[in-house]
Amino acid sequence: MLLVADANIFVSALISRGFTLDLFFSDKLQPIVPDWIFGEIEEHKYEILEKSGLSEDEFNLFISLLITRVEIEPAEDFKEWLSKAEKISPDPDDVQYFALALKYNCPIWSNDPDFKQQSVVEALTTEDVVKLLGL
Repeated sequence: MLLVADANIFVSALISRGFTLDLFFSDKLQPIVPDWIFGEIEEHKYEILEKSGLSEDEFNLFISLLITRVEIEPAEDFKEWLSKAEKISPDPDDVQYFALALKYNCPIWSNDPDFKQQSVVEALTTEDVVKLLGL
């Protein structure tokens, strides 16, 4: 299943290292992300380290592993969907997730309830993804 994963999903995987992290390694799931997402995660690195108890080396290792499990899409490749995404995204910070989802006609994976405040792009929580995959 192809879906756009937002930054909070990565943060959850890094902090809890539980079921969300396991989902990234499921053969049933193909997450796709905008290329800038890792910069955003890097901006919150020390907060993630504090909450997760990971060392900086462990954090870098997890990021390296997660990168192998996602398709990274350059913003240039979905810019033609930005205008429509701006009209439907409840939060201006999330427009690129919506543009990417529109390009691939796939859901967004996020635990942020704001994503469900529109009806154009399906928004799935981790619980929803688990149910859909039958895990």
